Amino acid sequence: MSQGDVGGLLAKAQQMQERLVQLQQELARRSVEAQAGGGMVTVVATGDLRIRSVRIEPSLLESGDLDMLQDLVAAAVNAALAQAQRMVQEEMQKAAGMAGLPGLGNLTGGA
Repeated sequence: MSQGDVGGLLAKAQQMQERLVQLQQELARRSVEAQAGGGMVTVVATGDLRIRSVRIEPSLLESGDLDMLQDLVAAAVNAALAQAQRMVQEEMQKAAGMAGLPGLGNLTGGA
């Protein structure tokens, strides 16, 4: 491999790294929403796997059923995080494919 080949490879790797940083920043601004209990609990999660908001239907609080409330919140949080992870995985796989690196999906938990 000549120095030119190595230099080109390093430049391409630097560009890919910069693109991944941009993608991570973009995903952090995007969000997904999940619900549990027929919409009684709604959770919004971001692409950096953080919970942005939790909305609980007031009637659920009035019921006084703490166990059900806790279960619904946990279910909605888990569903929102799973959706956010899928979104990240899909976008990383797209970016890897555009860069000509189809195996990158394996590094992001993809197939």
